[in-house]
Amino acid sequence: MEFHRHPHTYVGLVHLIVADLDRSLTFYKELIGLQVLEQSEHKVVLTADGFTPLLIIERPENVLDKQRQTTGLYHYALLLPNRSDLGSVLRHFIQNGYPLQGASDHLVSEAIYLADPDGNGIEIYIDRPSNTWSWENGEVIMTTDPLDAEGLLAEGEGKMWEGLPKDTVMGHIHLHVAELDEIKEFYTAGLGFDIANSMYGDQVLFVSTGNYHHHIGLNTWNGVGAPQQPENSVGLRSFSIVLPSEEERKRTIEQLRQIGATISQENETILTQDPSGNWIKLCI
Repeated sequence: MEFHRHPHTYVGLVHLIVADLDRSLTFYKELIGLQVLEQSEHKVVLTADGFTPLLIIERPENVLDKQRQTTGLYHYALLLPNRSDLGSVLRHFIQNGYPLQGASDHLVSEAIYLADPDGNGIEIYIDRPSNTWSWENGEVIMTTDPLDAEGLLAEGEGKMWEGLPKDTVMGHIHLHVAELDEIKEFYTAGLGFDIANSMYGDQVLFVSTGNYHHHIGLNTWNGVGAPQQPENSVGLRSFSIVLPSEEERKRTIEQLRQIGATISQENETILTQDPSGNWIKLCI
């Protein structure tokens, strides 16, 4: 988890809108294995360790159905500490008969993919040691190969399911965006991320800090020029970027202003919005 703490900039809390709060809460507690940190009539804050918020699920009164072919969430990704943890999660999903959407070996990581009851994408993964990652011309090499599911299950065998490990963190977020040129400027010149991988042509871009394989993925798979999702539709409401210091936050705000990005404040929270309409909280 070296890439998800000071002095790096990384993704923290993800905030989702759901259609049925009780249904989603059951899913996230019983299948995913998160715990309730805070709960109110319309909102639940979820955690893995009992004190660090990882995910908010909210049902606003005027919630709209999930919109297709818009910008917004592709998936958020929970990073587990050990391969045996991922094996245990995979076995748990199989035993519960919950359908997976994919399972891949990305060279830098091993991952399984699914969706919550509203279709919000979820990746659960582990990283291979960073000293085994290969880099070419300053970019990390990733691919999508079949996952060694049998080996993963064998590694997790005998490990009792007790929910997600306490060391689970929000590993990254992957977003649908409308285009990549302006988005690239926003996330690099504005937010200060580095390009980690641009080898997928004009469809996908991965950015990070500290030579991580990616803290944020950006794709145009919902179509170039895809419209923004309505404000209260099921999907992503916002996500937070954790910056290493107040000085770094001030520098980031100035960088965003220089490229014409909007900065706003809601109580004590500083927000910005990327060119595809994804809301981001700037935290320390």
